[in-house]
Amino acid sequence: PHQTIGIIGGTGSGKTTIASLMTRFYDPTNGRVLFKGKDVKDFTLAQLRKDISIVQQRSTLFSGSLRDNMRIRDNKATDEEIIEALKTAQAWQFVSEWSNGLDYRIMAGGKNVSGGQMQRLTIARALVGKPELLILDDSSSALDFLTDANLRKAIKKLDTTTVIISQRATSIKSCDLIIVLDNGDVVGMGKHNELMKTCEIYKEIYDSQSK
Repeated sequence: PHQTIGIIGGTGSGKTTIASLMTRFYDPTNGRVLFKGKDVKDFTLAQLRKDISIVQQRSTLFSGSLRDNMRIRDNKATDEEIIEALKTAQAWQFVSEWSNGLDYRIMAGGKNVSGGQMQRLTIARALVGKPELLILDDSSSALDFLTDANLRKAIKKLDTTTVIISQRATSIKSCDLIIVLDNGDVVGMGKHNELMKTCEIYKEIYDSQSK
């Protein structure tokens, strides 16, 4: 709990594949994926979905009230629990300004919210029910740098382990552990300062985005 793991690499390097293996969207042909010391195949899918929450790059919202959207992982979640998740996801500021708050009607596909609002709301939805493992798969790309930083700082306080998959080096720079992928292989592992000295690919990514 409280540990954040960053995964970074170019397009097609295998970042989303790792997320899909952890959540059993498909199973590995070789090796094992362990969660809490057990092979993920030994969990029921229902248990995995309860313990692991993922926000994908193209996550969407569904037609209905905001409250109904927030209860998809936990249909018994209280308004207080939903608001707590919205605050962590940096979404409560704009939701609280909506005249009908949690009763706000979301259009199919979330067509009546902006891209940044969509990402924050889907992250909030993933937090409802307090998952043990939270996977954010390039799910903050529409956020400005300050909101992204505040989001990561708030998530760090949760009793959860967080995996942040991103193409943006600043989003994973402060992670406790950073894994660098290239063409399906791990080419670097460590903290930001270590990787800047030992991993040429990480340094190239960081430098190219810092200019």
